[in-house]
Amino acid sequence: MHTHRSLTVFAASLLAVVASALPGVARADEPVSPGPLTGPGDLRGPAARSPVNLVEPVGLATDAVLGLEMPDLEASSYDIPGQIVVDARDDLDAEGLLDLATGVGVSFVPTALAGETKIQIASVAKGNEQQVMERLARDPRVEAVEPLARVQALFTPNDPLLKNQWHMGRVGAPRAWDFATGRGVTVAVVDTGIACETHGPFTKGTDLADTACVPGWSFVDKSEHASDDHGHGTHVAGTIAQSTNNGLGAAGLAFHARLMPVKVLNANGWGTTADVADGIRWAADHGAHVINLSLGGPRNSKVLQSAVEHAMSRGAVVIAAAGNTGGPVGFPGATEGVIAVSATGEDDKIARFSSRGEEVDIAAPGVNVTQQTVCNGGRNKCERFPAFSGTSMASPHVAGAAALVMSLGVTEPKAVEEVLRATARVVDESEGAKKLYGAGLLHADAAVARVTQIHAVVRFVALLALTAFLAHGVARKGRGSVSPWRPSFLLAALIAGPGLLFFAPWVLTRAMLPVDLLARPFADLDLLIGLSVHRWLPLANALIPFGLTALFFGVKKLRPAVAGFATGTAAYLTSIVVLGEVSGPVGQVGLVVWCAVNAAACLWIARTNLVEER
Repeated sequence: MHTHRSLTVFAASLLAVVASALPGVARADEPVSPGPLTGPGDLRGPAARSPVNLVEPVGLATDAVLGLEMPDLEASSYDIPGQIVVDARDDLDAEGLLDLATGVGVSFVPTALAGETKIQIASVAKGNEQQVMERLARDPRVEAVEPLARVQALFTPNDPLLKNQWHMGRVGAPRAWDFATGRGVTVAVVDTGIACETHGPFTKGTDLADTACVPGWSFVDKSEHASDDHGHGTHVAGTIAQSTNNGLGAAGLAFHARLMPVKVLNANGWGTTADVADGIRWAADHGAHVINLSLGGPRNSKVLQSAVEHAMSRGAVVIAAAGNTGGPVGFPGATEGVIAVSATGEDDKIARFSSRGEEVDIAAPGVNVTQQTVCNGGRNKCERFPAFSGTSMASPHVAGAAALVMSLGVTEPKAVEEVLRATARVVDESEGAKKLYGAGLLHADAAVARVTQIHAVVRFVALLALTAFLAHGVARKGRGSVSPWRPSFLLAALIAGPGLLFFAPWVLTRAMLPVDLLARPFADLDLLIGLSVHRWLPLANALIPFGLTALFFGVKKLRPAVAGFATGTAAYLTSIVVLGEVSGPVGQVGLVVWCAVNAAACLWIARTNLVEER
């Protein structure tokens, strides 16, 4: 009974951890500065600065503070309300600590090393923190007192030109990288080609050395070598997936995504609607999950429309530049199903050249965008890092953000567009602003935070509900059955359901592969291989729990763990049905049926492992 109660409390506390993330759907103001962020233990922001406390000589008895000189403790959004840190003198015993706490009307909770450090956490009434700190600072038994502040691990790439990439900070890239980096997603750049390979006079870009490129195609040369002899395509590709944290050049938004070069524009930057349409189809048929079109013209082409529809039917998200005429949105930006992107400057105002109209879906930085590109026609290893302007530069920011979202398991194109639009930052509420900005300015960190939070909550709630359902059924079996409220069951259930470290992005960074692995549910691990593999849900079915049962059923101690894994898998499958953001090769109806049947089978397997006495 004691074990059952303690584990019930454990499960409830985990639910509270997930629920604490809900208020933290990333805010849309000030994306350059760190905003409120949620996570376990109500971790809601970047590292707070701890003030330095200076000790005064105890003998100076004046009307001023005795013991401590109060530092500047102005309230910060990173401070945890109602919590302060008290560093008592090392020679103070337990009775002295109790006397110190009662003297100011607070309770102390020791920190992990309080036996050595005498550092305590004091709980005080919200709003009284400053008053209590001032009283404690006057007490000679206190060495330091300060607010308890939230901290987090921050991934800051070492690319020297990142400081020039104002646009990365504006879309929230630094914080977005803690949630996703684009692993498993392939982005096709239908353009002038990319400096993705060394072939003939062409070489792979030095700042693309760590970027994975998949085979492409040149519709200009009818060749598998889609080298860039212009420079436009490589610059665009850099915004999406420039090699990052390599101590060289600039950074890319989805730097772990794979690039697919599809050359449809010649060395002068010109092409045809037919070649662009073919490029879109080819990319979709060869595994592109995101297709970027930083090109356009005034012709409303049915051929382009048909190609876009084909790509979407294959599960690809198609994104295009709105145009640089300052007039109506061009094509394919205005083509139905395409996410059209307008361009903004450092002041967040629409660029004078940016095309506008009802077809604009979202805005992104497109003025003075710094990335690597080629020069001298891509020959003789000629490279540079220019700042280009245009909606061509805005579109890849959205393509990179789409790759980040898809790497978290959102594979339905409409769902990707919806989350990007829903989290965009409104910068102009005036009448007609939607024709300039669409839903608003791209906010990549808000998009990936939203997806991560929703996934965690839905999967965790589903897991608790299914576990409670199992517990009720098992209890009715009576003697010989095993309760699911035990560590081995819960641990395995977390691994298969929300992910063992589902809360990791709020305290660590998923840019690190080990963290990314542990933060993902087991069924999402195939995303690291590729999104195309994940669409078949090879790890989200009853076969794996069935296989584990066949292997370990004879070991009674392992049955609860197998049951937990099966229940976690059922919770994951339930989340797919509830969220409706996954596209599969069998269609939506087929996907729902697949998930329902396999979830039911997983629950049956879990129950069998918990009630079987043999």
